[in-house]
Amino acid sequence: MKQDFQAYAVAGLLVMTGSICTDVIAAAAKSNAADAKYPSRPIRLIVPNGAGGSTDLVARTLAQKMGANLGHEIVIDNRAGSGGIIGTEMAARAAPDGYTLLIGTIGNLAISPHLYKKLSYDPIKDFSPIAQLSSAAYMLLVNPTLPAKTTKEFVALAQAKPGQMSYASAGNGTGSHLATELFLQVAGIKITHVPYKSGPAMITSLISDETQMTFGGIPVSLPQIKTGRVRALAVTTPKRVGVAPDVPTFAEAGLAAATSTSWTGMLAPAGTPRAIISLLNTEARKALQSSEVGKRLDEAGAEPSANSPEAFGAYMKEELAKWGKVVSGTGAKAE
Repeated sequence: MKQDFQAYAVAGLLVMTGSICTDVIAAAAKSNAADAKYPSRPIRLIVPNGAGGSTDLVARTLAQKMGANLGHEIVIDNRAGSGGIIGTEMAARAAPDGYTLLIGTIGNLAISPHLYKKLSYDPIKDFSPIAQLSSAAYMLLVNPTLPAKTTKEFVALAQAKPGQMSYASAGNGTGSHLATELFLQVAGIKITHVPYKSGPAMITSLISDETQMTFGGIPVSLPQIKTGRVRALAVTTPKRVGVAPDVPTFAEAGLAAATSTSWTGMLAPAGTPRAIISLLNTEARKALQSSEVGKRLDEAGAEPSANSPEAFGAYMKEELAKWGKVVSGTGAKAE
């Protein structure tokens, strides 16, 4: 009787094991089939910044071209707020199926993790890099009513009025915030920080003289510069930009240590199948190499940065370390 029971038990275990193996194989086949026909519906691209800003422009330019090539629309979902944290958290919690992607920036991926004590996402562990998309300059902008016509004159003015002026950013933890803090540290001046929810909002505050200075992205800055509503004193990149050749660099003003670059990249939630990551990387690079996308980014003062998922992942880690030192050095914090 005991031997019979053992025999039945072994037989049952084999049946169960066979069933489990069959289920695993079937699931794997189903997953591979899903990957093979990806995408089969529209893709949501979360932009953790407001519409109309530099990051939004890059996202929309790429989304239009990539969507056309993939045969399904890439829908932009602007989720501004908390320096990009709201949209980034949303993307981190999304299903890793390739139908929710994220535009990452220097702010939400390299600065916020150091600026905030607690974040519900880890930029390295919670995301799979797809590709870096672009790099661009910030512009040091001031209200035109200020007497300062150059960076040196602005620094002298701020030194004469410590704490009496304020600067706008697109939110705590954004690139515009920490790039400004780096500048203030290098220049040895103190200006009060006033965070807004987006790039356009901070530019509006500058125009209305609610704040006296900001670091704006080129797309939102140029129209206001041309109409004289704001004044550009410098660009943050090592060399001048083609769309604003008359605006000098920080290095030319003797503040080379304040040089910084704004960048954007595309990511997916961690666990997204490698086949999908590879496809999206291929399409992103193809789009960035197209003449129409290159022209649009050039007009916005941005340079295409098509690279591999591995290269982008390594760059993210480098930037995370770099801006960690900046945050520590400036003492900047956010709650």
